[in-house]
Amino acid sequence: MGTGRDGTRVELGGEGLSALPAADRAWLAASIDALLPALGTPVSRAAVEVVRDARMQALHARHMGLDSTTDVLTFAQNAPGAPVDADIAVCVDEAMRRGAGAPHGARGELLLYALHALLHACGHDDRDEASYRRMHAEEDRILEAAGFGRLFEAGEAAP
Repeated sequence: MGTGRDGTRVELGGEGLSALPAADRAWLAASIDALLPALGTPVSRAAVEVVRDARMQALHARHMGLDSTTDVLTFAQNAPGAPVDADIAVCVDEAMRRGAGAPHGARGELLLYALHALLHACGHDDRDEASYRRMHAEEDRILEAAGFGRLFEAGEAAP
């Protein structure tokens, strides 16, 4: 990816991209750009690294102390209220597992993970049930505003 219409720098990379067909990589890049106007917070830079399980497990262990893979990790570089400046890791293997039974598939899962990370960088949290529901409602609002419809499964349990 490159510089968006408004000067936003969004970068998509990582060794996990090779697990996706070229059409899905292009769709993901364009779709992340399409979400930004509805985010409500300016984004100066977002580097989205698509990783496999082994890399995500290493990141999860290093930064969260958990020896397991996960769907997404957000490393916000911005101060609260400032334009988003974030490094994001999304796990393509987890997206393939979760997306296998969903109508939106792995690429929709990856889009949801990227949006989730952007919202964390904007200051949203999902550590308790109330904040979890607010954050996922905001995901749905943004996805609908950008023309994707709701991707988050409303039946998923809160942490």
